Amino acid sequence: MNAATSNTTRRSERAGRPAATPRGAAPARRRKRADLRTWGAFALLTAPMLIGLGIFKYVAIGWSFLLSLSDAHGTIALGDWVGLDNYRQLLSDAAFRTSLVRILLFTVFIVPVTFAVSLGLALLVHRVRRGRAVVRTAFLIPTAVSYVAASLLWKMCLFNGLPAGIANMVGGWFGMDAVPWLQTTDPPLYWIALITVRLWLQVGFYMVLFLAGLQAIPAEIDEAAALDGATGLRKLRRITLPMLRGTSVAVLMLQFIAAFQAFDEFYNLFSSGLSGSATAPVQTPLVYLYNTAMGSQNYGLGSAGAFVLTALIVAVTLIQGRITGFGKGEE
Repeated sequence: MNAATSNTTRRSERAGRPAATPRGAAPARRRKRADLRTWGAFALLTAPMLIGLGIFKYVAIGWSFLLSLSDAHGTIALGDWVGLDNYRQLLSDAAFRTSLVRILLFTVFIVPVTFAVSLGLALLVHRVRRGRAVVRTAFLIPTAVSYVAASLLWKMCLFNGLPAGIANMVGGWFGMDAVPWLQTTDPPLYWIALITVRLWLQVGFYMVLFLAGLQAIPAEIDEAAALDGATGLRKLRRITLPMLRGTSVAVLMLQFIAAFQAFDEFYNLFSSGLSGSATAPVQTPLVYLYNTAMGSQNYGLGSAGAFVLTALIVAVTLIQGRITGFGKGEE
């Protein structure tokens, strides 16, 4: 057959006709054309997203970094380079250092409280046999509410300082006088509004994460624990929490990042206008940077602060991951 094929090919070449195509060459070309069409369709569909992501995220980040090295007052144009002067000025500013201390204290308090409340709710919902989906949805609904809307609701309805406000109304049932919650700084009662609005917004989301972790625990382990007499706190400490280690580490990491990025409730609870939050009794780094960039129009200093805060979040996340062993395989 090989000799016959060779003779046919030579005769075709002498006759000026193209040689016969090998049997496997045509399917290979079709596959290549199909792959090119597939990649072309993929590029066409993802190009708008990739272009938008590149321009509005990565180009913006790069431009912001260049602004942090510039003296950009009232402009976002580059040119007046000052090197690291913005970073030196920022770190020497007592107001910015105070905001860092405040956010650290806020994080140290809000993270364990949110963790404990979320885990407790997950354990309770996990015990529910009928209507679990309804209960879970009821706790999850607040996570769909924007921080701005929730902050304004807390400000104008719950803690508005009027006798008709919900907090004062409930306090009146127990003989309390009306209290201006957000204006009282000694003692700092405004922290009650800040803490409760954040808990209301976040607890449901982390509860669902814990609930997913609880549902992933094999039923055989619970049955074996019951046979060994492990119940209540002993079961929680010896079995449930170790089985939830991966979920707990992920939840803690998300909570740390969210705490350092606190802005909306701190700004909207105390703001009375575009730059009204400058007189707030407590400022987070993001509120400080917003006032610096949008209020004082110092975009260079604001950009430098954004990168300092980003570096702090990354450092805390890496330290937490190192301590908890996040990302390492289970031994």
